[in-house]
Amino acid sequence: MTLEEIKAAIDAGQTVHWANTGYRVDKDRFGQYLITFEPNGSTIGLTDRSGQRLNGEEAEFFIAGPESGDEKSQDSQLRPDGQGRGVVPGGEVAQSLRRQR
Repeated sequence: MTLEEIKAAIDAGQTVHWANTGYRVDKDRFGQYLITFEPNGSTIGLTDRSGQRLNGEEAEFFIAGPESGDEKSQDSQLRPDGQGRGVVPGGEVAQSLRRQR
């Protein structure tokens, strides 16, 4: 997804994830688009400081599909292309994000 597509989806009320369903993209009350690792609340901006370059590859962002009957842990779900990022066997996060100040 491009930066514009991500912002449009969020503004339309859709749920956007990065890399896997543990990472959710949201817009805060100040109008900033952020990526949050939901299990621990660590957050990073959707883009670099210029606001032009995504903090992640376009192919790693996806809109959440409808809930399925099978319950899976957030860390075990993969992107639509079957690739995962930041998750190692056992569901541990390989790379943490630091909170923005």
